[in-house]
Amino acid sequence: MLVVTGTVTARLDTFEALREAALAHVARSRTEPGCLKHGAHVDCEDPLTLFFYEEWADRAALDAHFAQPGSQAFMARVRELAARSTRMKILPIVERS
Repeated sequence: MLVVTGTVTARLDTFEALREAALAHVARSRTEPGCLKHGAHVDCEDPLTLFFYEEWADRAALDAHFAQPGSQAFMARVRELAARSTRMKILPIVERS
Protein backbone atom coordinates (compact mmCIF):
# COMPACT_ATOMS: atom_id res chain seq x y z
CA MET A 1 0.00 0.00 0.00
CA LEU A 2 1.06 3.58 -0.68
CA VAL A 3 0.04 6.77 1.09
CA VAL A 4 0.16 10.01 -0.85
CA THR A 5 0.03 13.38 0.88
CA GLY A 6 0.12 16.78 -0.69
CA THR A 7 -0.62 20.44 -0.18
CA VAL A 8 -1.57 23.27 -2.46
CA THR A 9 -2.11 26.88 -1.44
CA ALA A 10 -4.47 29.08 -3.43
CA ARG A 11 -4.52 32.80 -3.83
CA LEU A 12 -7.40 34.57 -2.08
CA ASP A 13 -9.14 35.10 -5.41
CA THR A 14 -8.70 31.47 -6.55
CA PHE A 15 -9.51 29.44 -3.43
CA GLU A 16 -13.14 28.62 -4.30
CA ALA A 17 -12.21 27.51 -7.82
CA LEU A 18 -9.39 25.37 -6.44
CA ARG A 19 -11.65 23.83 -3.80
CA GLU A 20 -14.30 22.96 -6.39
CA ALA A 21 -11.69 21.42 -8.70
CA ALA A 22 -10.25 19.43 -5.78
CA LEU A 23 -13.63 18.06 -4.72
CA ALA A 24 -14.39 16.95 -8.29
CA HIS A 25 -10.94 15.34 -8.51
CA VAL A 26 -11.45 13.49 -5.22
CA ALA A 27 -14.86 12.18 -6.32
CA ARG A 28 -13.44 10.99 -9.65
CA SER A 29 -10.37 9.42 -8.02
CA ARG A 30 -12.45 7.44 -5.53
CA THR A 31 -13.97 5.48 -8.44
CA GLU A 32 -10.59 4.34 -9.79
CA PRO A 33 -9.35 0.77 -9.27
CA GLY A 34 -6.90 0.56 -6.38
CA CYS A 35 -8.01 3.79 -4.69
CA LEU A 36 -8.58 2.92 -1.04
CA LYS A 37 -9.00 6.48 0.27
CA HIS A 38 -8.87 9.95 -1.22
CA GLY A 39 -9.70 13.23 0.47
CA ALA A 40 -9.03 16.96 0.44
CA HIS A 41 -9.17 19.01 3.63
CA VAL A 42 -8.79 22.71 4.43
CA ASP A 43 -5.75 23.36 6.62
CA CYS A 44 -6.98 24.78 9.96
CA GLU A 45 -3.87 26.93 10.32
CA ASP A 46 -3.93 28.27 6.75
CA PRO A 47 -7.44 28.45 5.27
CA LEU A 48 -6.11 28.98 1.74
CA THR A 49 -4.26 25.64 1.82
CA LEU A 50 -5.75 22.28 0.90
CA PHE A 51 -4.22 19.09 2.29
CA PHE A 52 -4.67 15.88 0.31
CA TYR A 53 -4.52 12.40 1.81
CA GLU A 54 -4.73 9.31 -0.39
CA GLU A 55 -4.24 5.57 0.01
CA TRP A 56 -3.55 3.36 -3.02
CA ALA A 57 -3.35 -0.42 -3.19
CA ASP A 58 -0.03 -0.41 -5.05
CA ARG A 59 2.25 1.58 -7.34
CA ALA A 60 0.51 0.31 -10.47
CA ALA A 61 -2.81 1.76 -9.27
CA LEU A 62 -1.16 5.08 -8.41
CA ASP A 63 0.63 5.24 -11.77
CA ALA A 64 -2.68 4.54 -13.54
CA HIS A 65 -4.25 7.36 -11.50
CA PHE A 66 -1.52 9.81 -12.52
CA ALA A 67 -2.02 8.79 -16.19
CA GLN A 68 -5.78 9.49 -16.14
CA PRO A 69 -6.75 12.49 -18.29
CA GLY A 70 -8.79 13.81 -15.34
CA SER A 71 -5.75 13.75 -13.06
CA GLN A 72 -3.62 15.52 -15.64
CA ALA A 73 -6.32 18.16 -16.18
CA PHE A 74 -6.62 18.65 -12.42
CA MET A 75 -2.87 19.22 -12.04
CA ALA A 76 -2.92 21.74 -14.90
CA ARG A 77 -5.76 23.57 -13.14
CA VAL A 78 -3.83 23.49 -9.84
CA ARG A 79 -0.86 25.14 -11.55
CA GLU A 80 -3.18 27.93 -12.77
CA LEU A 81 -4.76 28.54 -9.36
CA ALA A 82 -1.93 27.93 -6.89
CA ALA A 83 -0.17 30.77 -5.11
CA ARG A 84 3.07 28.76 -4.96
CA SER A 85 4.42 25.36 -5.91
CA THR A 86 2.64 22.29 -4.64
CA ARG A 87 4.11 19.59 -2.43
CA MET A 88 3.52 15.86 -2.68
CA LYS A 89 4.98 12.86 -0.87
CA ILE A 90 4.58 9.19 -1.77
CA LEU A 91 5.11 6.92 1.20
CA PRO A 92 5.24 3.12 0.96
CA ILE A 93 3.55 1.53 3.96
CA VAL A 94 5.31 -1.50 5.36
CA GLU A 95 2.77 -3.82 6.91
CA ARG A 96 3.62 -6.50 9.43
CA SER A 97 3.09 -10.07 8.33
